[in-house]
Amino acid sequence: MIYNVKFHQSYLFFLFVPAFFSLLLVSCTQSTKPDVSEIHLDVKIARFDKDLYTGKANSLDKTNEFLTKKYDVFYDDYVHRMVGNFDYTNEQILTTLYKDSAYTDLNKEVDNVFKDITPIEKDLSESFKYILHYYPKAKVPRFISFVSGFAVQTPIGDNYMGIGLDMFMGKDSKFYKAIVQSVPTYLSRRFTPEYIVPRIAETYAREELFHERDEDRTLLSKMVYNGKILYFMDEVLADIVPDSVKIGYTQKHLDWCKTFESDIWAYYLQNNLLFETDYQKIQVFLAEGPFTPGLGEKNESAPKLGIWTGWQIVRKYMQENKEITLQQLMAEQDAQKILNLSKYKPK
Repeated sequence: MIYNVKFHQSYLFFLFVPAFFSLLLVSCTQSTKPDVSEIHLDVKIARFDKDLYTGKANSLDKTNEFLTKKYDVFYDDYVHRMVGNFDYTNEQILTTLYKDSAYTDLNKEVDNVFKDITPIEKDLSESFKYILHYYPKAKVPRFISFVSGFAVQTPIGDNYMGIGLDMFMGKDSKFYKAIVQSVPTYLSRRFTPEYIVPRIAETYAREELFHERDEDRTLLSKMVYNGKILYFMDEVLADIVPDSVKIGYTQKHLDWCKTFESDIWAYYLQNNLLFETDYQKIQVFLAEGPFTPGLGEKNESAPKLGIWTGWQIVRKYMQENKEITLQQLMAEQDAQKILNLSKYKPK
């Protein structure tokens, strides 16, 4: 195998060159959570970031051998896909990392923020118990933490899910202020520890359980697909995870959506957008950004309004059709049917 890494919410801007590091609300779901106490699962996060950093004290050959044996495919993906490429040997990449002071500084910051990751492991265990309750055949991946110089946040590879800890250090981290031109503040404000488990759950849902179909090209179909993903997160995340964190909004964004929900819906209908398939027109309502162009005054609207609306449609669908199970919802591919049966007509 050469590599098999899927990058979700990637922010690739560091290339492997000698100066590699020089730049340096409570959920409103209506369902009651099932009892998962009989499902035994104890997630542990393998600290590749620590093993890689402490490898500085050993010979390159010894460190490379150790990391290859312990991390196998992940290590290969890390050196050749995340921080480097196949033009360089493992030892050359390790040498470049170890010689760069910014790599050292970043690791110290990560170590300071994540001295104890037990709470994260506990929350991951709980979330994947719910996933296994609904999907018993789902395979729980090996979780591996790493530092990549802000290259990628939650990659998935063969039998692993990575956690880029340097992209969860806290919104006030000095490092994020230094990279604002590459990673704008509206993204880095979400680089906090509380986002780790929700982003893992979302990535796992999108990449491992519910792939988006190529034929679903209308805005409505994409609304509903994304709404289903967020509803899935409603069901498998702890009740204490706010809706704002699930979707990546500020509380102000969430309040704006609730205030203008009927106006948002009217805008779609008046502009015949639900069955629009033009990529450029659709992305306005699905893409990350500081706001959604065309709606709201003074750029104060919430971003990716299509995703938020899809979430409300799916929630209303499940509220109106209580006999529908989560599995049946996620298997339903008819977005129009879900909209019709949801009786979604915000006022």
